[in-house]
Amino acid sequence: MDVSLILGILGKLLTAYSFAMFIPLAIALFLKESSIIAFIITIMMTGITGVFLNRYFKPKQLKFGIRESFVIVAGAWIFASLFGALPYWFANAVPTYIDAIFETVSGLTTTGASVITDVEALPQSLIFWRSLTHWMGGMGIIVFFIALLPSTGSGAVNLFNAEVPGPTNEKVQPRIKDTAIGLWKIYTAFTIILAFLLWISGMDFLDAIENSFATIATGGFSTKNTSIMYYDSYTIELILTIFMILAGGSFGIYLTAWRRKSFKPFRNTEFCVYLLIILVSTVLIAGSLWYNGGKSLDYAFRHALFQVASIMTTTGYASADFDQWPAMTKIILFLLMFIGGSSGSTSGGIKVSRIVLLVKTAWSEMKRTVHPQAIISIKMDGKAVGPNTIVMLGIFFFLYIVTFAAASLIIAGTGLEPFDAMSAVAATLGNVGPGFGAVGPTSNFAGVNLFGKSVLTLCMLLGRLEFFTLLILLRPEFWRTKKNW
Repeated sequence: MDVSLILGILGKLLTAYSFAMFIPLAIALFLKESSIIAFIITIMMTGITGVFLNRYFKPKQLKFGIRESFVIVAGAWIFASLFGALPYWFANAVPTYIDAIFETVSGLTTTGASVITDVEALPQSLIFWRSLTHWMGGMGIIVFFIALLPSTGSGAVNLFNAEVPGPTNEKVQPRIKDTAIGLWKIYTAFTIILAFLLWISGMDFLDAIENSFATIATGGFSTKNTSIMYYDSYTIELILTIFMILAGGSFGIYLTAWRRKSFKPFRNTEFCVYLLIILVSTVLIAGSLWYNGGKSLDYAFRHALFQVASIMTTTGYASADFDQWPAMTKIILFLLMFIGGSSGSTSGGIKVSRIVLLVKTAWSEMKRTVHPQAIISIKMDGKAVGPNTIVMLGIFFFLYIVTFAAASLIIAGTGLEPFDAMSAVAATLGNVGPGFGAVGPTSNFAGVNLFGKSVLTLCMLLGRLEFFTLLILLRPEFWRTKKNW
C-alpha cells in the first residue's frame, strides 16, 4: 500500500476543504459575528495540516489500487468530519466535541439529524456552514475532488466507485473526470434554479441558498427550528417537493438525458418504480389522514405528498408534525426510511434498484422451485444481472438489517423507547434525519447520550458509504497482503 500516495491525496483534500471554509468566514466578517475567530482557527488548522501532508508526502505517480482507494475515501470522510466539526466546537454552538462531530457527519452524509436545539440562535455563518456541508457531501467529497483538481491519475475510477458504490455491475470507466464535472454541473444548476425559485417565493436570500443546498443534497438541515412548517406556504412546499423528487432520482439519468438530448433514459425501471412508490404512498397516507385523522382533503394531500417526498428521498424536512398522524401513516413513513431514493442520487436508504432486484430474485427463486430445470436469468432494463451482483445485493441487505437490529438494541439501552430507538437508527442509517417520538420532527437528537450519539454517527457514515468502504478496513488481510488489488 502506497502510504505517501494516501497521505498526499488526503492533504490535497484538506487544503481544498479549508478553502471552502472561507465562504462562511466571509459571511461572519460581513455580519461581524462572534464566529469569526472559530472559522479563522479552523481554516488555519485544516489548511496547515493539508499543506503539510501534501508537501511532505508526494507520490511518484497518481496510480491508485483498490486498497488505496478505499483508504483514501474512508480517510477523506473521517478527516472532513473531524475538521468540519471544529467551527461548532470553537464557537461554543454545541456542548461537546462529540456533538460537533455528530452535527458535521449529519451534514456531510446529508442525514439532517441535529443536536442543536435552537438553530435560529446560531450565527448566520454557522448556519451557512451546516448547509454547505450538506451540499459538499451530497454529490460526494471524492466526486468533488475528481472534478476540481486538474489531474487525478489513472486510479480516479477506483476512487469514484469506492465512494459511489451501486447495486449493479455498471461501473463508470471512461472519461471519469468529465463524468464528475457533468454531474456537478447538473447538481449546481438544480441548486441555482431552486434557490431563485425559493427567493421569489418569499424566502430571504440567504435562507433560499441554504435551503437549496439542503434540498438538492437531500439533507434537510433547515434554517428554522420548526423546519418548513415555519413558512406555512403551499408554494414553497410545492417547489421543495418537486426538487426533492428530482434529487432523489439518479443524476446519472439526468446526465445521460442531457448529453443525448433525449427523454428515453427516464424510462428506466428504477425511476418508474421510484415515482410509483411515491404516488401510492401519498394516496395511502392522504386517505388515512382524511378517513382516520379527520383532516380535509386539501390538508391530507398537501402534507402527505410533501412528507412522502421528504422521507422517501431521505431529505427529512417537515411541513407538519407527522409524529401526531394516525398509526398507519407513521408505519408507511417508517418503511420509506428503509427504501430511500434511486441509485446515483443524493438520497440514502437501501435504494429502489436494490428493492426491485430483491423482488425479482425472490420471484425467480419461486419460479425455479416449480421448474427446477429451467434456466432463469434476472434482468434489469433488458440487461442480465450477473450472479456476483445478486450475491453482493444479499450481503448488503444482510449488513443493513443486522446493523439496524444491533444499533436499535444499543440505542434502546441508552434509555429511548423501543420504537423511538428503532426510528433513530432507521433515520441515521438511511440518512433521513428526523425519526419519531423523542427524535421526531419537532424534537432532535440532543437528548441522546454521548455514547448513543457516537453509535448513530457511525450509522450515518456506514449508511452513506454503504458499509463496504468502511467495513473492509476491519479485515486484517486488507492490510497484510502484498498483492496489488
